[in-house]
Amino acid sequence: MKITLLGTGTSMGVPMIACDCEVCHSSDVHDKRTRSSVKIEKNGKVIAIDAGPDFRQQMIASQTRRMNAILFTHEHKDHTAGLDDVRAFNWINQEPCYLYGENRTLEALRTEYSYAFKSEGERYPGVPELLLNEIGLEPFEVQGIEVEPFRVFHHKLPVLGFRIGDFSYVTDGSFIPEESMKLLRNSKVLVINALRIEPHASHFNLDQALEVIDELKPEKAFLTHISHHMGFHAEISKQLPENVFLGYDGLEFET
Repeated sequence: MKITLLGTGTSMGVPMIACDCEVCHSSDVHDKRTRSSVKIEKNGKVIAIDAGPDFRQQMIASQTRRMNAILFTHEHKDHTAGLDDVRAFNWINQEPCYLYGENRTLEALRTEYSYAFKSEGERYPGVPELLLNEIGLEPFEVQGIEVEPFRVFHHKLPVLGFRIGDFSYVTDGSFIPEESMKLLRNSKVLVINALRIEPHASHFNLDQALEVIDELKPEKAFLTHISHHMGFHAEISKQLPENVFLGYDGLEFET
C-alpha cells in the first residue's frame, strides 16, 4: 500500500502575500505546506482522506490520474473546500466518486455542494458526480480496502481518524479517547497533527503529539497539520526523536 502526504499544513500556515513570517517565505520546499490531505493507493484503487482548498493543486503535483473515493474526517472547510474538483476525475474515469463521512459531515457537503445533489432533471451539466455513504465507528470497506474509523476530538467537536492496515491517520485532534488509543496501537506508521510549539485549544501541539507517539510506539510517525508557528522544517527536524519526522507535501512511503 502506497501512502502520499498530499498536504501537511493548515490555514495558519499557507504562504500568503499578506504573511510576512520567515517560514511562509522560506526557500525550502519542505516549508511549503498546503492543507492537510493524504492519498492511499492499493490494488489499483485510489482513495483520499479529506479534500481541502488545495485539492486541485495537490492532484496535479502528485500526478494523480484516478480518485475512487474520499474519506472525510470532519466538515470544516479546510478539509472539504476542494471537493468540486472531483469532477475532473468523473470525466476522465467515467465514474462517480464515493464519499464517506459521518451524518453531520455529509449534511454539510450536501448543503455546500447542493448543485451536485439536485435531481437528474435539475442538475447542471458537468457538476461533480458524488455518492454519499454514511459511516460511524464500525469498520467498512472502500473499493476493496478495509478501513477502521475511530473517534478523535477537535476541541469539543467529534471528528474521525482512520486506520487502514498498518497505517493510522489523525488530524485536527486535541484528545484521543482510550478506546481509540487501543485501536492505534501496533501501527507501523502513524500520521498525527502537531500544529505548533505553543499549546492550542483544538489541536495537539508538538509536545502533546510526541506524548501520544511515545505511548503508541509506532515504528515511524510523521507530523502533519503544521502551521508556520511550528518553525522551519530543517530546524524542528533536528529536535525530534529518531522515529519521528516532520511531514512535508509530497512525502511518499509504503506499508
